[in-house]
Amino acid sequence: MGNNNENIQRRTDEDGVIFMSVKTEGENQTKSSDEKDITILAIESSCDETAAAVVRNGREVLSNIISSQIALHTIYGGVVPEIASRKHVEKINGCVRAALSEAGCNLEDIDAIAVTYGPGLVGALLVGVSEAKALSFATGKPLVGVHHIEGHICANYIEYKELEPPFMCLVASGGHSHLVYVKDYGVYDIIGQTRDDAAGEAFDKVARAIGLGYPGGPKVDAAAKQGDPDAISFPRAKTSEKSYDFSFSGLKSAVLNFLNQAEMKGEEVNKNDVAASFQKAVVDVLTEHTMEAAKEYGCKKIAIAGGVASNTSLRERLQSECEKQGIAFYRPSPVLCTDNAAMIGAAGYYEFLKGNTMGMDLNAVPNLPLGDRERRYHGRSSK
Repeated sequence: MGNNNENIQRRTDEDGVIFMSVKTEGENQTKSSDEKDITILAIESSCDETAAAVVRNGREVLSNIISSQIALHTIYGGVVPEIASRKHVEKINGCVRAALSEAGCNLEDIDAIAVTYGPGLVGALLVGVSEAKALSFATGKPLVGVHHIEGHICANYIEYKELEPPFMCLVASGGHSHLVYVKDYGVYDIIGQTRDDAAGEAFDKVARAIGLGYPGGPKVDAAAKQGDPDAISFPRAKTSEKSYDFSFSGLKSAVLNFLNQAEMKGEEVNKNDVAASFQKAVVDVLTEHTMEAAKEYGCKKIAIAGGVASNTSLRERLQSECEKQGIAFYRPSPVLCTDNAAMIGAAGYYEFLKGNTMGMDLNAVPNLPLGDRERRYHGRSSK
């Protein structure tokens, strides 16, 4: 089920930025002879990845260019918004040119331009929005604003051509923990979300506390493979009866308290055991909530999305639980779980089909809500 083969070419620029060219392989989406192919140029710059992609019919990736700033922010232990914004300005034109070149097309071949306009870091978002608006204005091509989390959900459509709504989707990343019932394309019910720290945020903070560094998610995942997940009993928060909301602040505090107490007593701490025990607590909560929600809503399809969705323990646990209950499980390859523009092109395609295009007054919205189709924070024109 699905296609997990990417042709990934990498190079590291002089400033440490990792430049990746990603192209998925797979069959074209089937369209009837009287339907026109729709090609979307997509732009993503919500955090510390500058990305551009060309996507055909929402599921076929012709190119997917990602310029990652991880190396730049590692020395600070996290993303520095101003540095991220400046690097986006430097890289975005090159990413767009590379995406068009690898796709073998030019701006005349593009039907619409899609861009992430929220949520995210406002300065970073503004770079992508400004680029998309300039291209739209210069070419006369329609402009489509895309919700960043909606893009993550739609990453599943790229690898799983057969996947269609409705399905349950767990979205877990550095800034978001959402449990979403995908009723239709672009139609979402948020049935659970974080009340404090997001899952990825907790990973980053715990990784920093035990000296693993940034980015926390992959480093905790790697350390956990060498540790005992049952070595330490960390809490699993339950927000309220029958609630699908998440809370990881208490878990993070429990880890910090454990480390502080060990230090005061002069006890040596096994970092791998801490990482494994912490990760198990997070995975337990994410998995239990997702499976319970799927059962209540009668879903026979579960998907995952976001940076934390690349966590090997979470993928294995959900795969096992879904197999036990006869539920189809969809998990994008890790490169499509992180921020990228291909997912924005997939989401933008379905918005474009609905005629949801934007005007030149489109603005960045750092706290844009998912599921609010009124999009009351921006200018919008419908065709």
